Amino acid sequence: MNNPKYTKYKDTASQYRFNLKAENGEKILHSEGYTTSANCDNGIQSVRVNSPIDKRYERSTSTNGKYYFNLKSSNGQVIGTSEMYNSRASRENGIEAVKRVGPTAPVDDQT
Repeated sequence: MNNPKYTKYKDTASQYRFNLKAENGEKILHSEGYTTSANCDNGIQSVRVNSPIDKRYERSTSTNGKYYFNLKSSNGQVIGTSEMYNSRASRENGIEAVKRVGPTAPVDDQT
C-alpha cells in the first residue's frame, strides 16, 4: 500500500504538471500544463479546496464509451481530469478517492 500524494513534475515541453495518486498508487487525477511552478502549486491548492465538493465534478463519457470526470474550480475552470474508466461505478470510485485523498495528500515535488 502506497501513501496518497500529488506528484509535481516538468514534462518534455517544460510545462509544470501534477498527478494525484490514491492509496493504491493508481493515478486518479492529472492536471493541465502550467507555465510556472507557482501556478502549478495553485492548481494543487485548488484541488485541495474543491475536491470534497461533489458539484465540482463533471461526469462525462468519451467518444469511445469510456467514463471520466473533470474536477472544476468555483469559476468553472477544469483543474484536473481523471483517467478513463470502463464503468460508471469505477468512475464514481475514482471521484470518491479524489474526495478522500485530495484535501490532505502531500506533494512530492520532482521538479
